[in-house]
Amino acid sequence: MPVIVRFAPSPTGFLHIGGARTALFNWLYARHTKGRFLLRIEDTDKARSTEAAKAAILDGLSWLGLDWDGDVVYQSARAERHAQVARDLLAAGRAYRCVCTAEELAARREAARAAGRPTGYDRKCRDRDPASIASGMPYAIRLKAPVEGETAIDDLVQGTVRVSHEQLDDMILLRADGTPVYMLSVVVDDHDMGITHVIRGDDHLTNAFRQTQLYRALDWSVPHFAHIPLIHGPDGAKLSKRHGALGVDAYRDLGYLPEAMRNYLLRLGWAHGDDEIISTEQAIEWFDIGQVGRSPARFDFAKLDNLNGHYLRAAENGRLLELLRPIFKKELGLEPDPAAETRLLRGMDGLKARAKTLVELARLGSAYVRPRPIALDPKAAALLDPAARARLAHLVPALEALASWDQGSIEAAVRASAEAEGVKLGELAQPLRAALTGSTVSPGIFEVMELLGNAEVLGRIRDVT
Repeated sequence: MPVIVRFAPSPTGFLHIGGARTALFNWLYARHTKGRFLLRIEDTDKARSTEAAKAAILDGLSWLGLDWDGDVVYQSARAERHAQVARDLLAAGRAYRCVCTAEELAARREAARAAGRPTGYDRKCRDRDPASIASGMPYAIRLKAPVEGETAIDDLVQGTVRVSHEQLDDMILLRADGTPVYMLSVVVDDHDMGITHVIRGDDHLTNAFRQTQLYRALDWSVPHFAHIPLIHGPDGAKLSKRHGALGVDAYRDLGYLPEAMRNYLLRLGWAHGDDEIISTEQAIEWFDIGQVGRSPARFDFAKLDNLNGHYLRAAENGRLLELLRPIFKKELGLEPDPAAETRLLRGMDGLKARAKTLVELARLGSAYVRPRPIALDPKAAALLDPAARARLAHLVPALEALASWDQGSIEAAVRASAEAEGVKLGELAQPLRAALTGSTVSPGIFEVMELLGNAEVLGRIRDVT
């Protein structure tokens, strides 16, 4: 039987990093086994589901390169099918009508709590004669769950996990208003989609016991379960906004590459020896869900930055230029012309060796694409006092006289000018950096000068002298 897995997010917000890792593990397992990876949007919570969140989920998966097979399934479109399954169980005597009101249930729970008894549903309606329910009286449909013994799950990550039936009550399948509950919808959809393996976060482990009971009541095959540990922050607490937990779209905006994110998320809970750099092709070849560890993984931005730096250095320069264009515009208000982009491409190898993210790369590369006159940041402006500007003006003839425009010749000319002015090299080189880049930080100034070219360098110096 081919492996069929699914990723089933609720569209109530962005695609968070834990969801992205769950999607990745499902996708890798499907591709490793030559199975299918399906996508289902669980949008039955109409009050919280939004079209923007649906779009963000699809966009995030696409950016990560996690392509799904077939059409997206929207759970809300299948509500009648879910309700019919509940009615079928009722007709088969495996479910029953419950006429307890919300107020009655709340009062009985409070009484049970006060008496130290379990607060789950007390099965008051389980053996009620259906004839005693008046026509038109609203009722919910509850599963007639086993009351003795236990339910065991042979989880592919957690191992064998058991729960006593004393701890599980008869869950509602269909509410009194005729709407199906989440537990029912998930089981019906997974069955109808042919899901063979349910790979999800271990916060769903308790749901698996009730869902297993429902599968058995329907005489359906129970899928294999694999509940992966959650991601924690560096302090060991559950990953949250205070740790910098963000949506996948935010990581893209911060300048991370999708291949770096895939590699990093893969290593959050799964390992292949001591390998850190794992290509997508290797991941597909090596990945097995049974190798996922049971302990929570810890999110580490420093490791992500280092990994992203590796993939930046390996990236093709033309691709990086395409990725940098929107960042230049959004972060720096720049729209480089073709000549500026040509200078940037010439300097890309030196730039990407120094950057960890695309945003850093854009800031470093801005020296090559800024239009004249170069805007100066406050620190750069402070360096360009009258004395510094005068020294730069005296440098111009020496640069104009150069027969060869290369780093060695440029450096020799700048050193000679500094000596002639009676100042240290830094007292000329730092104002020169400020004038040429608008900043006090850049790649090596002689490298920048060579790549900018003679005419651009002389023009930028003249703009400040």
